[in-house]
Amino acid sequence: MYLSRDIGVGRIKGRKKYCYGTGLGVVLLDETYPGFPGDVRNPSAFPYPIQYEVAEGLDIQKLVLDEDKQQHLETIVKAAGRLEKMGCRAILAECGYFAYFQKEIASRMEVPVFMSSLLQVPWAQSLIGRRRVVGILMSVKETLLDRHLTDVGVTLGSNYVIGGAMDSGQCPEFDNLWTEGIRPAVPHADYQLSEKDFVRAGVRFFKDHPNMGAMVLECTGFPPFARALQREIGIPVFSWGTLMDFAYSITVHRDYYGHV
Repeated sequence: MYLSRDIGVGRIKGRKKYCYGTGLGVVLLDETYPGFPGDVRNPSAFPYPIQYEVAEGLDIQKLVLDEDKQQHLETIVKAAGRLEKMGCRAILAECGYFAYFQKEIASRMEVPVFMSSLLQVPWAQSLIGRRRVVGILMSVKETLLDRHLTDVGVTLGSNYVIGGAMDSGQCPEFDNLWTEGIRPAVPHADYQLSEKDFVRAGVRFFKDHPNMGAMVLECTGFPPFARALQREIGIPVFSWGTLMDFAYSITVHRDYYGHV
């Protein structure tokens, strides 16, 4: 029998939300760079509804490099709050460096909060055991702070290693999208060149740590190339894509239609 709707949907009633049947809410940086399919800011590749809200005035430079990051907290809270009021079932953000605010945003929202792909690091560590390490592939290694890790539950000094895909100019196509002072007035990138550079950087990171048992990709621009990297290194790869799929799966648990 063809099911035209969720059979659990019967009587409906209003809640203090604007929309119904919603999915994930994503807080965007106040930037205008493009995203390939698989990038968090490009919803075309994801099989569930996504709602966006811009954290007005907060760009990459401020999020990553400002010493006083707390000045941006209320901006993020407001954007997340608008998504929650819209009816989104979970709140995410588009940059891994939002990890800095995981605990504070989660404490202010009524729905689950997934501010960074780095939330998956403790889970990855538990899956591979203590003999091996989790590779955390950041966009830029030196801009990762201890709080980015501790706020998502990572124990400092535990079984992880850190690398930077964009360190030493390894991914010039990414610089053309995101790096202030390098990117052109109209940010642009070539997919094939981006993939080639990223995979090369990821493989180098993997080979530098022979006991790596899993890799977590920090940046929301990395998922388009995650499978290509995994083909080369052959270990579990966690990304924003896997986090988004998980976030939706636990907030809108699937029904099972089958036979016995």
